[in-house]
Amino acid sequence: MATEEGVVFKMGSPEAGTVWVKTTRSSACASCSSKDVCNVGGEGKEMEMEVEAINTADARVGDRIVLNIKTGSLLKATFLLYVFPILAMIAGAVLGQTVAVMRGSDPSGLSALFGFLFFGLAFIVIRITGRRLSENTSYKPEIIKVRGRQSPSTDALVMPQTEL
Repeated sequence: MATEEGVVFKMGSPEAGTVWVKTTRSSACASCSSKDVCNVGGEGKEMEMEVEAINTADARVGDRIVLNIKTGSLLKATFLLYVFPILAMIAGAVLGQTVAVMRGSDPSGLSALFGFLFFGLAFIVIRITGRRLSENTSYKPEIIKVRGRQSPSTDALVMPQTEL
């Protein structure tokens, strides 16, 4: 189970029971090998991400929350994004090599052509699969805890007037 902290900044779809959360660079980033070169949020800014989460803890806008991301789902998505395209490219290169030997043509050229073709097709498969998985609730983060509720601002408080 991977957890992240964030702040609810917008209510999502009421029928889906979701909210939008902003998360910032966390302790998980400290052990990442890419932490020195990662600047998704821009130079000099903390990395921020916006994510739609299932609101099981009844969080409201302004609440500090803890998100749970299922490790199995995270690993499957990571495999799909990083390992699958490489495996597809290798499979295409091997197929290109085999076809070139059977046809008696240049194995290097056909191997490269098939490799890049399969690499491109892998991204189409990722796009289609990603859309399908985005609707699956097991791939969405879930709010498991509200750390702090937003206190009402003093501007919103109206003091009743009493007659003396």
